[in-house]
Amino acid sequence: MERWKTKASMRHTALCFMGFGVLTVAFVLIAMLVSSGSQGVIDFDHKWIGRIQAQESPGWTAAAETLSWIGSTKVVIVLELILLLFLLVVPRLRWEPLLVLVATGGSALINILLKNLFQRERPDINRLAQEYSFSFPSGHSMGAFALYGILAYLLWRMIRPRVIRIAALAACILLTLTIGLSRIYLGVHYPSDVIGGYVASGAWLALTIGVFEYWRHRKQRRLGGRTEAERQENMRGSGIMS
Repeated sequence: MERWKTKASMRHTALCFMGFGVLTVAFVLIAMLVSSGSQGVIDFDHKWIGRIQAQESPGWTAAAETLSWIGSTKVVIVLELILLLFLLVVPRLRWEPLLVLVATGGSALINILLKNLFQRERPDINRLAQEYSFSFPSGHSMGAFALYGILAYLLWRMIRPRVIRIAALAACILLTLTIGLSRIYLGVHYPSDVIGGYVASGAWLALTIGVFEYWRHRKQRRLGGRTEAERQENMRGSGIMS
């Protein structure tokens, strides 16, 4: 069983590091297109802003404002604190609270650095809300991806029934996507801001989980070696190996 866990952890680690590399390259390409003022990006942004905002109605506006509020910094911090308190009281989850802090805090810090690096102005097309910081990449998108991404990872590890696992994963994905869409609907982000935010946060999350899985793999190997040594010592003591 320990051997199977170690192999699974090695596979997860490799996949996470591969994902980090792919997503990092993807973000660099997106950032280059955005910062260069590519006509393709401009056409893409305006096309999808038009399609999304064409659905404008009082009901959709209220839903978008609610989703945007859920993705706001204050609410994300509160949800993160609730998650941390839960993890602190669950046995055998000693390092997972630190994982959550690194994943979400690192994503927030990276967003601040990237916004100030690219300094992209926000769209001024049918603005339904007011924001005053820079636009690229979307902070709501990065925060939602980091929080609900790490939550999905933890739930997938902690929940046994596959149906509940899939339902929890689907809920996290849906909430992350709708928070990003709400920012486009409200006219405070370009679609490329949202996509860039997802990709940047995804890269950071893949790296964070990859390092954590690598540490778990090393820990399992050490424990496995110690258990095997203890088993052999017990066999010698009982005369089985004499």
